[in-house]
Amino acid sequence: MPIDVLMPALSPTMEEGTLAKWHVKKGDAVKSGDIIAEIETDKATMEVEAVDDGVVDEILVPEGAEAVKVNTPIARLAGEGEAAPAAEAHAAPPAAAPPKASAPTPAPAAPAPSPQPSVAVGPSVKAGAARVFASPLARRIAEQKGLDLSTLAGSGPHGRIIKRDVEAAQPGQVAAPQVGAPRDAPRGEPRPVQSLQQMGIAEGSYDLIPLDGMRKTIARRMTDSFRDVPHFPLSVDIELDRLLEARSRINAVLGIKVSVNDMVIKAAASALKRYPAANASYSPEGIAMHHHADIAMAVAIDGGLITPIIRAAETKGLAQIAAETRDLAERARDRKLKPEEFQGGTFSVSNLGMFGIKSFASIINEPQGCILSVGAGDKRPVVRGDQIAIATVMTVTLTCDHRAVDGATGARWLGVFKSLIEDPITMIV
Repeated sequence: MPIDVLMPALSPTMEEGTLAKWHVKKGDAVKSGDIIAEIETDKATMEVEAVDDGVVDEILVPEGAEAVKVNTPIARLAGEGEAAPAAEAHAAPPAAAPPKASAPTPAPAAPAPSPQPSVAVGPSVKAGAARVFASPLARRIAEQKGLDLSTLAGSGPHGRIIKRDVEAAQPGQVAAPQVGAPRDAPRGEPRPVQSLQQMGIAEGSYDLIPLDGMRKTIARRMTDSFRDVPHFPLSVDIELDRLLEARSRINAVLGIKVSVNDMVIKAAASALKRYPAANASYSPEGIAMHHHADIAMAVAIDGGLITPIIRAAETKGLAQIAAETRDLAERARDRKLKPEEFQGGTFSVSNLGMFGIKSFASIINEPQGCILSVGAGDKRPVVRGDQIAIATVMTVTLTCDHRAVDGATGARWLGVFKSLIEDPITMIV
């Protein structure tokens, strides 16, 4: 019988992908394990293997097709010894589906939905609702003017109808909310998304770059994290002079190239080993206390960001960490990482020091409990005893998921991390 080839889920979070390239065409014989296509996810380009033997009977999704949902049939194989017409007959029922999709025509004929467009400008106020949210003053003015509050859109908090809404309205008309004053959503719910025109930006005054899979995923995940994860930042200044001296000696004596970021990753992993309470993730089932420090490092790539992972970084020396970070960063920029190389870390490091950023706070990369933001090291005055001296100082900020890592836990971890950076010989003992 015909075999459908489905859009695979190449990662636990993948919902859709782009069919970048076909390696087969109609009539080609394929064996299980043959590479038949390339799929672009939000993070990487992956090869798709055939899981069955057969002959390509039909290509259902063309090259370049975007936003193909996971488990959507993308091709059809005729089984060994099966004639192609049988597969075509099998494909006939789906071809008849479009007329059914256009069949439900009664909706436009029904008069009841006609008021809906006027309500769309105020999504929080629904026509026919039993209760209309309005201030007492707005109700009194509406009664004096003979206005039906259920036909008005509120511009107050949570869509509440207020004085200015009824003053601007006329009997039989719908009051539009003021441009540039988007209503808040109830706490815990996403705010309604407005178009640029609704926010007062004139059409034609900008160039619109379509969202690709990576940018859509970043937008969704960061919005969810910032909204749903109760987080807090902790910042500390760290002197770098001894670390910079140690780095120079390591590179000169051993003939390798270790970066400051490599030493930060090593110090973060060592601090998690010494104070494992910060190496935690929240889940509805409980707090996961991780056995290893799998450090995800933020790498900027064209169109977005990816976080390849140094696995069990607490067990690795600086030379090995330096080699792995270079390899992972290069393949990340070429979008050649495997899913297991950028998923499942326990702690993240984001370094913007090379861009001159002095301090910043990152958004939690769920399900990790912490992310460390690393700023630039620069010369600053410091007080030692009663004397003012000059030192190279960098500011780091630890953003914590308060469900898994409390303030005292984050502060203690930062203390361990700071001691390792300021006395780097302790990283290797």
